[in-house]
Amino acid sequence: MVMHQCERVGLDFIESAPFRFVSTVDLPIKPEQVFEVLDDAESWPQWATAITKVTWTSPQPHGVGTTRTVHMRGGIVGDEEFLAWEPHRHMAFRFNQASTRSIGAFAEDYRVVPTATGCHLTWVMAMKPNGLSSRLGMTLGRPIMARTFQKFLYNLRDYAET
Repeated sequence: MVMHQCERVGLDFIESAPFRFVSTVDLPIKPEQVFEVLDDAESWPQWATAITKVTWTSPQPHGVGTTRTVHMRGGIVGDEEFLAWEPHRHMAFRFNQASTRSIGAFAEDYRVVPTATGCHLTWVMAMKPNGLSSRLGMTLGRPIMARTFQKFLYNLRDYAET
């Protein structure tokens, strides 16, 4: 499979990306348990249904600089590198490479805040598409993508309850 370089963005990209999707959910589990789920390669396809497989390519313990490969529906593969890893509070990663040229830059950010009944998760997906057709597709698809990403967090809540 041919992989294409993505822009190696930093954490600031999450706030400045041309396309940002912010989703939130209250979870009935502790922040420590959320991180157990996020650290478990097998859990991702269960709640983020666009993902078909996650493979950690760095040994435990995971942290800043850790890498993994994510396979998604439609044959998209992303090689990721973690930019933040604060157990039970914050993790973020970017794509270093993708199997499609349509992704110029991509990053995700997960922030966990304890609550009286568990925790609150804020997830930001930040993207910069490559090319006019990709930008147009993202613009037109934005409402559907936003609903889909929010649904992933509802799936995560359901997964966490089991």
